[in-house]
Amino acid sequence: MATFVPPVRQENPYLPFGDHRSAPFYGRDILSVKQFSRQDLDYIFGVALEMREMVQRIGTFDLLKGKILVNLFYEPSTRTSSSFTSAMERLGGSVIPINEVRFSSVAKGESLPDTVRTLECYADLIVLRHPEVGASALAAQYARKPIINAGDGVGEHPTQALLDLFTILAELGRVDGLTVTMLGDLKYGRTVHSLARLLSLYQVRLNYVSPEVLRMPPEIIAELNENSIPQAEYSTLDAPLPESDVLYVTRIQNERIEDKTVYERVNGAYVITPETLKAAKDEMIVMHPLPRVGEISMEVDNDPRAAYFRQMEYGLYVRMALLALVLGKA
Repeated sequence: MATFVPPVRQENPYLPFGDHRSAPFYGRDILSVKQFSRQDLDYIFGVALEMREMVQRIGTFDLLKGKILVNLFYEPSTRTSSSFTSAMERLGGSVIPINEVRFSSVAKGESLPDTVRTLECYADLIVLRHPEVGASALAAQYARKPIINAGDGVGEHPTQALLDLFTILAELGRVDGLTVTMLGDLKYGRTVHSLARLLSLYQVRLNYVSPEVLRMPPEIIAELNENSIPQAEYSTLDAPLPESDVLYVTRIQNERIEDKTVYERVNGAYVITPETLKAAKDEMIVMHPLPRVGEISMEVDNDPRAAYFRQMEYGLYVRMALLALVLGKA
């Protein structure tokens, strides 16, 4: 594994643990990757490295003792909700989990703004997942406490993109100069939308491999073209795989495809196997936001290039960093 050491800005070096309410991100919403600069990313990842060291050294600590997080999930979630819960509890805080919204007042017709304004009375921070694009931005308009977007429909998933980028840095030691190939459902996969935007802050090349009906949205391609990011689209992995440094695999989003005949037609179009990886670089990494539903065979798991479970662990440290930064304690 490569060692990633973020550049330290001499005029604003990483702050030691403590109360830093004037520090970057204190009290801020985390709604979109568009709000981050490279300097912001260096800062967040520097804190994430500190969090990893602390977890490995002592496990849990009381940095956020007395703070309460609400996990408000309108959609099913295993990894993201568990990751935020673990992050908050390792920092010494508490969590109010709301993962079955259909059993809450929402089922009675309560609006999202009213739900958020009620829950913030009990907590210091709300992590929100919602099926509608822009839901987190709407919640932030009404909330007095910070909102962290944990996924809004087919829109964005900023904390996933942050942990994805941190994974690339931790595994390969750099981002500039890399070729990243995204494979699968690029139309409905919000993780690739956010990651592509973050990667556009670096000198990278992006390849998109998907069925025609699941191509990367044209508006994202146009947005990255404005940043002069080289991009190429393919229908198979044959050409882009040998040059790739990162292979980012996504599942077909069955729950977001209205025409189920389309799902049946494209499901299983791409399956990564040990045979597939024979054409890849020895130092390439394979990533996946999970869950996987057959697009990476389990035989790949033992390949050292398979980084997707390490990716989940990196996510813990990034989310710990975000919680501490937003609450002014890092």
